[in-house]
Amino acid sequence: MASPTMRAGLLFSIAVIAIFVAILPMAAFGGLYPIDINNSNAQELARWAVAEHVKQANDGIKFNKLVSGNQGMGRSPIVTVHLIMDAWNNDGKDARYQTMLHITMAGKRTLLSFKQLA
Repeated sequence: MASPTMRAGLLFSIAVIAIFVAILPMAAFGGLYPIDINNSNAQELARWAVAEHVKQANDGIKFNKLVSGNQGMGRSPIVTVHLIMDAWNNDGKDARYQTMLHITMAGKRTLLSFKQLA
């Protein structure tokens, strides 16, 4: 049988965990939250995604502007970023593109997908 001190310690631990969970943003548990598209870091990340895609596909797409985006952190120390941007395709026509990438805590970026939206 647990002593009163052990029970008090257990109750205190449960209370601390409950408070911790209540104040953490949902993104810490795999939820997504919007990014500020006017932030220079977000704009630079979108430019990088287009440039990385062009390196891989050699299709000449040109970045225009970031339209929307969200990010979230899963169980690993990797941030997943979803971006929608306007870019000019190789015919010079404006088109929307969606991309998904991972960023590690060390800052390494990996382009996971890049596709034109219909």
